[in-house]
Amino acid sequence: MSKLVAPHGGKGLVCALLSGSARDAELKKAAGLKQIEISARAKGDLIMMGIGGFSPLSGFMTKADWKGVCEKFQMADGTFWPVPITLDISAADAAAIKEGDEIALVRKGETFATMKVAEKFAMTDADKKFECEKVFKGMGDDSADDKFWKVAMEDHPGVQMVMAQKEFNIAGPVKVLSEGEYPAEYPGVYLTPAQTRAMFDERGWANVAALQLRNPMHRSHEYLAKIAVEVCDGVLIHSLIGNLKPGDIPAPVRIKAIDILINNYFVKENVISAGYPLDMRYAGPREGLLHATFRQNYGVNAMLIGRDHAGVGDFYGLFEAQDIFDRVPVTGDAGKDLLCKPMKIDWTFYCYKCDGMASLRTCNHGKEDRVILSGTKLRKALSEGAEVVDHFGRDEVLTHLRAYYEGLTEKVEVKMQGAASGSKM
Repeated sequence: MSKLVAPHGGKGLVCALLSGSARDAELKKAAGLKQIEISARAKGDLIMMGIGGFSPLSGFMTKADWKGVCEKFQMADGTFWPVPITLDISAADAAAIKEGDEIALVRKGETFATMKVAEKFAMTDADKKFECEKVFKGMGDDSADDKFWKVAMEDHPGVQMVMAQKEFNIAGPVKVLSEGEYPAEYPGVYLTPAQTRAMFDERGWANVAALQLRNPMHRSHEYLAKIAVEVCDGVLIHSLIGNLKPGDIPAPVRIKAIDILINNYFVKENVISAGYPLDMRYAGPREGLLHATFRQNYGVNAMLIGRDHAGVGDFYGLFEAQDIFDRVPVTGDAGKDLLCKPMKIDWTFYCYKCDGMASLRTCNHGKEDRVILSGTKLRKALSEGAEVVDHFGRDEVLTHLRAYYEGLTEKVEVKMQGAASGSKM
């Protein structure tokens, strides 16, 4: 019997993905249904519902679920969930859909799911602002709303995405018909929760940590993973392979960099590299909670949370993504509560005087003795062809990343923020 943490929600892995004859029949039916074009974000959400990554969700959220998640981190039935999982449609499409209708959800000509519409509800600008203030504003942001909105609408990609959503949301259960390009493009890396759980069981792991990555793996990431290896049975290095913002490094490049690092600097039996098919929501601390929630479904019980986890510009405090775990509601019902706990690590860096990796908890030397590490800082140096300081990354990895940047014909400016530059230390 598996000793891994139970999937979130108390219902086991809830998988909406059809296969075989059931999938064939549903695809045939979908061809005759009203077709709704979905966003890249919704595509990733559907795939996660399909493979059980979003257990216990079996469809997009109702208005009561949406409101409860925004206000108190709980769906209508009291189950913890940190970020709304909703599907927006235009007013014209909403007018043509009745509750109880079945529709097909498509993206760029491919049918990803069918859905039975249980509810449709308007999303006014006021509703969208409500969602943004609850989900994106941050724990310590006491600034006036007009100040928040002026900055957020210019620079916060998560806020911009929500405010650009269409006029209605629809809710209801889905039958997922495709995993998109991920199985073919990322063989052995794109893994479902059932697959990672089987791998952990095969290795005898019961206490598993996850390291979230959307940037190339630098020395701080390596250090975090090795801390977890010391105290857990193993570590899942889990990379986002969905869409990022312009200027971020593509998943295949990042995954190869991880492979180089694992092959040269880790005991392979203690680490697994995998990818998951979501787009970034850029929800800062709330996204840190989402990372822990779906990692629990993958069999992970400890989520590594370091400095500025899932940070966006200078919108959040350096350790808000750690502090927010202390605000998670606890009902006492293991099925409804979040069981994946944070592994909180202080700001890490290379210290010349310590002659190794350290953190603010272990190093008493000055800022001038430290190499401040961040994915943004690394991307900026590489994109500009600048020198990367010693001890920032492993030489083999930097050689691989330089080759990628040298091959680019169009480059995107990488903006520095306080946390990435080290000015907040």
